[in-house]
Amino acid sequence: MPTIITICETCKREDWKEKGLKESDGFELAQLIEKSSVTEEKVIIRRHSCLMGCDHGCNVTIQDNKKLSYVLGNFKPTSEDAEAIILYANLHANSTNGQVPYREWPQAIKGHFVARIPPIKDN
Repeated sequence: MPTIITICETCKREDWKEKGLKESDGFELAQLIEKSSVTEEKVIIRRHSCLMGCDHGCNVTIQDNKKLSYVLGNFKPTSEDAEAIILYANLHANSTNGQVPYREWPQAIKGHFVARIPPIKDN
């Protein structure tokens, strides 16, 4: 199974309303991630409406049923954050169990982890 990046396209950061934006911050982040180059064929990008992590917006998941999966949040809709998410997803895809050594994490991903989810095991 490929690594899947799921982006909450409805996330709004605290200052969203004050900025007067037409699109949500999550929508903007999703566009940036989709425009970023996925260097591995092992990564799929998809959008979802509300990941229910509103206190941590903008939220993404990096998942694979056979590996550790992660929920990450509090991103900004910037190219730097989008590139870091893509890079981490590529590292996740190339790992054997979903665990990426800390020293390999992109700087912009550090401090954004909300939860780690164990793999779903076959019965």
